[in-house]
Amino acid sequence: MKLIPVITAILVLAGLYMVVFERETLVGFAQSSSAEETPAAMEEVNAEVTPETGESLVGVVAMHSVAQTIDSAVILRGRTEAARQVTVAAETSGLVISEPRRKGAFINEGELLCRLDPGTREASLAEARARLAEAEGRVPEAQAGVIEAGARVREAEINLNAAQRLSEDGFASETRLVSAQAAMETASAGVQRANSAVASAQAGIQAAQAAVASAAREIDKLQITAPFSGLLETDTAELGSLMQPGTPCATIIQLNEIKLVGFVPEADVSKVNVGAMAGARLTSGEQVQGRVTFLSRSADELTRTFRVEVTVANEDLAISDGQTAEILIASDGRTAHLIAQSTLTLDDDGVLGVRSIAEGNIAKFMPVTLLRDTAEGVWVTDLPDAIDIITIGQEFVIDGVKVAPTFTEAKG
Repeated sequence: MKLIPVITAILVLAGLYMVVFERETLVGFAQSSSAEETPAAMEEVNAEVTPETGESLVGVVAMHSVAQTIDSAVILRGRTEAARQVTVAAETSGLVISEPRRKGAFINEGELLCRLDPGTREASLAEARARLAEAEGRVPEAQAGVIEAGARVREAEINLNAAQRLSEDGFASETRLVSAQAAMETASAGVQRANSAVASAQAGIQAAQAAVASAAREIDKLQITAPFSGLLETDTAELGSLMQPGTPCATIIQLNEIKLVGFVPEADVSKVNVGAMAGARLTSGEQVQGRVTFLSRSADELTRTFRVEVTVANEDLAISDGQTAEILIASDGRTAHLIAQSTLTLDDDGVLGVRSIAEGNIAKFMPVTLLRDTAEGVWVTDLPDAIDIITIGQEFVIDGVKVAPTFTEAKG
């Protein structure tokens, strides 16, 4: 027979006997013990008495806190956006004669997207080139006319000089002199006409050159190419479809660099600077880093926020356009105190703050601004660089009450 079950049964029986038959005795014993201990405990918790003055002080627990410089950041909710996106459209009309490229394909800069039927454009170019050759052939003829007109001017000038001398000596009539002068004027007019013909021929060359360039440009427009390397966001135009000026051929986006776009509230816009480091966490959990490349100087009329852009590398194209991102932008460090969240309290007006110990061990409420909540505690500012903060008992004192502090080690 085992002893332990027997002893257990005896103890249970004894307990039942005391509860049932000796209940009054048991209750009286408990009440007398509680009455003896309560005054001593109350006196120890609520107050301490100074031996010198007999003044009653409230016992509290406090810590010496020294401000530390912490990195500050502006936190935004934003999205990713392609660095470049463009819809490539036709500049001329024509039927598509190229096979379509499917969306998602990678396109290099200058690669063909759509080719249009040339139609009669080749013939127009040949005609323009023929007219250019014809215009260029008129120039030598016009230049020869200038030379011939110059020779006639010199001949008329010689005849005029001879007529003037003979007329002065009386060997030529007045009619001959007038005829020589008229011949001189006619020759000078011929030079002007020849020069005008040269200018007209040169103008014809320029007009023909412009026609050739226009015809060649029309042919160049038949091939629609990618303006930069990127991904096709849409299929290119289908084979046989009719394109008009402005008709989209394809949409292409560039993702090897991507922008993180957010909107900064008025209160934080002064904390953001172009060139500042920034990071983001995407909905996929991926973390990226970059720098602020743009900060709007004009607020949105509805939200009163300012657009900010952060450029990050995306060489592997892992980040897509339009993803949600939590953006953190680094700003200048600030001095703050690390305290336990339970240390915070409210004054009669509902202002958040802490109870501190002023000179003479007097309790004093000081408002604070909450900067950041961490696993180690909360960072608060708007306090002196060095301060004694009440951590336990702050709810039982008000401004002006003397306390008896017991100091603990501050959070690091």
